[in-house]
Amino acid sequence: MAESFDLVVIGTGPGGYVCAIRAAQLGLKVAVVEKNPTFGGTCLNIGCIPSKALLHASEEFEKAAHHFAEMGIKIEAPKLDLATMMAFKDDGVSGNVKGVEFLLKKNKVTAFKGKGRILGAGTVEVADGDKTETIETKAIVIATGSDVTRLKGVEIDEKQIVSSTGALTLDKVPEKLVVIGAGIIGLELGSVWRRLGARVTVVEFLDRITPGMDAGISKDFQRLLKKQGIDFLMSTKVTGVEKQKKGLKVTTEPAQGGEATVLDADVVLVAIGRVPFTEGLGLDEAGIKRDDRGRVDVDDHFQTSLAGVYAIGDVVRGPMLAHKGEDEGVAVAEIIAGKAGHVNYGVIPSVIYTSPEVASVGQTEEELKAAGIDYKVGKFPFMANGRAKANRTTDGYVKFLADSKTDRVLGCHIIGTNAGEMIHEVAVLMEFGGSSEDLARTCHAHPTLSEAVKEAAMAVEGRAIHM
Repeated sequence: MAESFDLVVIGTGPGGYVCAIRAAQLGLKVAVVEKNPTFGGTCLNIGCIPSKALLHASEEFEKAAHHFAEMGIKIEAPKLDLATMMAFKDDGVSGNVKGVEFLLKKNKVTAFKGKGRILGAGTVEVADGDKTETIETKAIVIATGSDVTRLKGVEIDEKQIVSSTGALTLDKVPEKLVVIGAGIIGLELGSVWRRLGARVTVVEFLDRITPGMDAGISKDFQRLLKKQGIDFLMSTKVTGVEKQKKGLKVTTEPAQGGEATVLDADVVLVAIGRVPFTEGLGLDEAGIKRDDRGRVDVDDHFQTSLAGVYAIGDVVRGPMLAHKGEDEGVAVAEIIAGKAGHVNYGVIPSVIYTSPEVASVGQTEEELKAAGIDYKVGKFPFMANGRAKANRTTDGYVKFLADSKTDRVLGCHIIGTNAGEMIHEVAVLMEFGGSSEDLARTCHAHPTLSEAVKEAAMAVEGRAIHM
């Protein structure tokens, strides 16, 4: 007889495992289904966590090589031990993965290893090799995440032509790295290998990097990356990658067509985005609808077209961000438990973990203009911040966007050291419908980088003190 649960979650990435834990906290009998050997999904195993470990390690390597001396720290030129750096990265992954396993056990969540398939409302099949078992459940949550977007005609082998997965496991620093796509993943991983010694060229189909970001921030961000040594080919498409006896030949041409040019590369990173992962879930057979982009179609309560089946995270509409999936996981667990789960999609921060970091929350200037909203801008540069000047981390600025009539904060965008940490006070402010004046009149400790956030809020009314 099939084992029965209140909830079965397919996938244990940030959205899935958080959903399972929250549902268990609310008293539901919960099971998770995971096809991979470890929990945590793409984020913990081959995405967010390992990339941040390499970003951190490569930044420390560059500081030792180029910036310690200016602070009076005299050392011999550092030598890169890439194998040990990769072990450092793997240790961070292992700790996080084991942490998720512990949390699932602590909350008495039953784990099934294998590929989950929805046979119909209330029934999930789990296949692990030759072994197949059926689970009965009152509710199902699809949290299977996303996969790499492939580029037509370019075959990823994860050795010479790599996705983000392969770019996190290279066994030597490529002399020349070509990154296809100037989004978050391409820029983060490109910056890692640039710091470790690669010559990095980013090829982008559009005329700007980081599509969807505030245009002014995007322009200044690209300028900083170029200053660091990353080359850009904008409004350019890759039409082919050919393997040679030694290295690769990357053929490009203008986005709108024109004369082809060839780039030499040792490694090519394909980073043109991600797509929902729904393979093998049995969605069509179960009658679960998808939209024209292959995402599982859900209503405002995460309910799919099949009663009792829900979906969250990268597999549904909205930004493909781990924390967005986590919030949806909590919300859908609360809804299933009969409570009022909710996600405010207008206040979901986004961070690019380069050096300096780029963080944003809320709307961009372009979005406000398109919506016909009259707004005010307040900007404050880190060059005028005492802590940043003392630390020589003066690149970047804070930019506030506030409603001209009500002063309600509509968006905030930061380029600078620790931008990803500083953005959250603005997120809290926006959750409470706060104004720029509310933040401007909130005392901030001195000397801190966060004072630049306060001064940018003050600048909305033209009253920044240190500028």
